[in-house]
Amino acid sequence: MKIDREEIKKIALLSRLEISEENMGTVEKALNDVLSYVAELEELDLEGVEPMAHAVPLHNVFRKDEVIPSLPHELAMQNAPEEEDGYFKVPRVIQE
Repeated sequence: MKIDREEIKKIALLSRLEISEENMGTVEKALNDVLSYVAELEELDLEGVEPMAHAVPLHNVFRKDEVIPSLPHELAMQNAPEEEDGYFKVPRVIQE
């Protein structure tokens, strides 16, 4: 299947893309390459091939959830520009 410049212009219009005439040849070649590859994939016999969600198996990389001592409050607050009642004081972000 080949795609011509008129079809590319229609697709660009529908997708709100601006493709200049200088780039039209590059876009046309890239789209035709993709379509050729898809056509090649469609010819494969996939009978009995089970669908998969990922190409490689995924493993949980999270560490175990363990209770550990946290940073002491004084150490956490030592670089705070401002502190109020034991908390970081920051400029108001949400206006009332």
